[in-house]
Amino acid sequence: MSYVIAPPAPVTVPVAGTGDRFPVRRVYCVGRNYAAHAREMGFDPDREPPFFFCKPADAVTPVAEDATLDVPYPAETRNYHYEIELVAAIGKGGENIAVEDAPSHVYGYAVGLDMTRRDLQMQMREAGRPWELGKAFDRSAPIGPIVPVAAKGRYNQAAIWLKVNGQDKQRSDTSKLIWSVAETIAYLSRYFRLEPGDLIYTGTPDGVGPVVKGDVMEGGVDGLGVLRARVV
Repeated sequence: MSYVIAPPAPVTVPVAGTGDRFPVRRVYCVGRNYAAHAREMGFDPDREPPFFFCKPADAVTPVAEDATLDVPYPAETRNYHYEIELVAAIGKGGENIAVEDAPSHVYGYAVGLDMTRRDLQMQMREAGRPWELGKAFDRSAPIGPIVPVAAKGRYNQAAIWLKVNGQDKQRSDTSKLIWSVAETIAYLSRYFRLEPGDLIYTGTPDGVGPVVKGDVMEGGVDGLGVLRARVV
């Protein structure tokens, strides 16, 4: 087979402690999945069905262990926000997955950042339009190495946190997810067939805010290491 243009290189994420790579197929993100964050965004945190938006696979930017990623300040925004998240990496596909079966579909977990052009997101939200301009831009999904479930277990209860220039900005626990990872997988699989290689960014705690050039973000989920990124 010949191609009229060179096909893009596959997007992959390192697997912690190995030389293996996890190939990325799709990126799903859960909106407002911590009650305190829902409130800070002006919404009622009552447990409604989850909602999702997507990022392109090539928005994923891996951050190596013990490295700091340089993240360019994106174009067309004056309000560039961090959102620290637990990311679930799907290792077994399926549709209409039962909640009790959902954990077996997870290959591993990672720390991720859902970087957001907040001013553009709010403009789109107020106009009733999709969020792509605010969420799906280049390098908007930094991610640390994926830790296999077989190595460290599951993350139903683990501290999640983020600092900017050494100051606490976000601090919570994954047990405070409105929709757990298993529930999120089960619900999402009703609408999309999940496949190996899918990533699910499971939502961010309260405390989101802006960063500017020169700021250093450092965040993590207990047991998954630390993700560091510098805005340049």
